Amino acid sequence: METTNILSTSTTLFPTHTATSSYSSTSLSSIPKVRISRQRIRTTNSNNRNLLRVQSRSAAMAIEKERPESERPDTFLRDADEAASAKSIRSRFEKMIREAQDSICQAIERADGVGKFKEDVWSRPGGGGGISRVLQDGGVWEKAGVNVSVVYGTMPPEAYRAAKGDNSATKAGPVPFFAAGISSVLHPKNPFAPTLHFNYRYFETDAPKGIIVLNGLVSHLIGFPHIRTRRFQTKGKNALRDLDGAPRQWWFGGGTDLTPAYIFEEDVKHFHTVQKKACDKFDPEFYPKFKKWCDDYFVIKHRDERRGLGGIFFDDLNGYDQEMLLSFATVL
Repeated sequence: METTNILSTSTTLFPTHTATSSYSSTSLSSIPKVRISRQRIRTTNSNNRNLLRVQSRSAAMAIEKERPESERPDTFLRDADEAASAKSIRSRFEKMIREAQDSICQAIERADGVGKFKEDVWSRPGGGGGISRVLQDGGVWEKAGVNVSVVYGTMPPEAYRAAKGDNSATKAGPVPFFAAGISSVLHPKNPFAPTLHFNYRYFETDAPKGIIVLNGLVSHLIGFPHIRTRRFQTKGKNALRDLDGAPRQWWFGGGTDLTPAYIFEEDVKHFHTVQKKACDKFDPEFYPKFKKWCDDYFVIKHRDERRGLGGIFFDDLNGYDQEMLLSFATVL
């Protein structure tokens, strides 16, 4: 059996400038309490929208205001998406995150033995919504949140181009988008147990109308949301474009990270070993790439250090087969 060296140079748990870097060659059992930035559970519906990492200085995304619901719907997808295909990525990703939310919450309640999750369900008039669940003051967890969101909205073309690094001079109107994700933060009562955070998301741009140019003949596409294409997937005469000039696009993002108050080497090794094994099932380059991405992402600039002991992180990921990435996000 291959031995995984989690503490190798290429995948060090304590990269330069971490709060623990000065102890990297010392027995971890002698390390005193580590200074950390403790996360807060953010349970409001507006904060749950943080799964949308598209930023624009010139304009904000247009998202309808949510409204409370008394019951969970079978799906938060719009009727057109639901009718298009139960096998669509949108439908399957929503199914995955809702099943994951149920199984994770059940496991947390069993381990806690005392606390129970409280649930808020919300929706938007134009379609979409989410489920927020919080367990507080339990036997094991001080607070645990597990939230899912399935939302629709529009972003300005500047935001789309900034998100994708597209400097095209093509003028386009607002770009419709779809986003779905699951996010969680777990704060234990015991200071010797680490805080855990994860979130995984799927994002699509879309347009109600597009055109296909086939051998110089133009035909309109109306009402076919299941048709997908990558940006610049085809060139020349055979190309799929949106009428407003904004290309359709999709990507996955997410990650899992560990933030202990006290460091126990066996816990850190176990956490990173599990992450590496999950990544290696799909691509041996995933773990070192996504681990470094996580190390660099969680830099606390004013302290010149990294928060916690890392994990994996990735965003705008669409350079691989879409089905493979869906399976990857599901396994994680």
